[in-house]
Amino acid sequence: MLTTAHAFWWLIAFAALFAVPGMLYARRHHESLEDFIIARNSQGATATVLTLMASTLGTWILFGPAQAATWGGLAAITGYALGSLAPRLVMIPLGRRLRELSPGGHSLTEFVMSRYGRPMYAFTLVIMLFYLFISLAAGITAIARMVELLAPVPLWVTSSIVMLATLLYTLYGGLRASIFTDKVQMVVILPLLIVLLMFGWQAAGGLAPTLEGLKTQAPQLLNIADLDGFKAGITFFVAVLLTGLFYQGNWQRVYAARDNRAVHLGFLLGGLLSAPLIFVMGLFGLAFVGLGLPGDGSVALFSVLLTDMPIWFAVGLIFLGLALVMSSADTTISAASSMIAVDGGRLVPQASDSQLMRLSRWLILLLALPVTFVAAQGYSVLYLFLLADLFCCAAAFPVFFGLFNRRFDGRAAVLATIGGLAAGLVMFPAPGDALDTLMESFLLATFVPVIVALVMLLILPARERFDFASLKSGVRHFES
Repeated sequence: MLTTAHAFWWLIAFAALFAVPGMLYARRHHESLEDFIIARNSQGATATVLTLMASTLGTWILFGPAQAATWGGLAAITGYALGSLAPRLVMIPLGRRLRELSPGGHSLTEFVMSRYGRPMYAFTLVIMLFYLFISLAAGITAIARMVELLAPVPLWVTSSIVMLATLLYTLYGGLRASIFTDKVQMVVILPLLIVLLMFGWQAAGGLAPTLEGLKTQAPQLLNIADLDGFKAGITFFVAVLLTGLFYQGNWQRVYAARDNRAVHLGFLLGGLLSAPLIFVMGLFGLAFVGLGLPGDGSVALFSVLLTDMPIWFAVGLIFLGLALVMSSADTTISAASSMIAVDGGRLVPQASDSQLMRLSRWLILLLALPVTFVAAQGYSVLYLFLLADLFCCAAAFPVFFGLFNRRFDGRAAVLATIGGLAAGLVMFPAPGDALDTLMESFLLATFVPVIVALVMLLILPARERFDFASLKSGVRHFES
């Protein structure tokens, strides 16, 4: 264990190692609002791969996959890993389609407004902003809890340091600074993850003790066809897949990619390289159960590692945790900034680019206060995450069907989304209840809108077919 003072200074030092290069980079690239929020057509395939991996591999990978394995086994972590891969694959055709229809676009909400009108636009905007808030709060909470496991550092101290350091370069340099620091952070993340896996293998005593313990205590966790594990795997897959489609950070990178080839390679390799890492991190949950370690499954990875941890490794974990959280937090902050600027410009059409940039920065600073407060409490935001996932499941088909079908209109999209949400909420667990019906809830929310949408196309009188060329006129053009 580290002392409070040592952990505090290591936090400051490592946070500065990421914040200072980001600020220096931003200082050399004074940008317009257009560059600040979208960095259009500026990133090649390699940069797209690295920034997508960095934004995918947040601090949650040190907690979520291992915890899922403790109650869902191999099936759960397989669903988790495939769920993180699937949005990357689905985003390839969706991203290329949106770039073709709206080459000057900035966000998914712009498309929804032009395609469906205000009711569906408002619904989508609330979903996306709510998810960004929960995602940022969860990431900061995770790093604060991780540091607390390694040293008696108050949660609010870690939360404040991480938030302040990330805000410094992200609000100064925007998306380009976020992508630049993502590349720096990946140089730290990949080797330290390899060291973590090697140390974890040694701490667990290899594969044999875990397998022997699991066969005795929880053989179902090794059975990928186990019903409970299979339900968990399906739940994670559907939730992670469809939620990823509403993450503005992904849509920023669709437009930031230099061309369709960069989109294809970036999203494909970004997903293929991240999924195995998430799966392997989940194996720590199996080791936790197999070795019969005491404690809470939510910190299964640390229960395995903390058995006999040297000081140098504890310091390395802080470095890794900061790289993970700042790489995902800067993506989320940049995503929220872009939505405030773009959607704020819709609410205040007479505002200049400089005014919108200031509005974006000030609102993000205000948002940082409740996020830091929530993270400092150490609350579990799992239930809110699941609720956000449910809303994304209900809206997914109605939103993206309109990219390909000209007859599907805003009225049908709203009704299909409401139908899916109502069906999903019927089976959605109440706060504090077991999550036994979560899979059924997500599946209903996902597929009921499909049925409602198709039925409405059959029974409602045909309206004028939507002209996709009009999407270009729904985009606000900022100075380059």
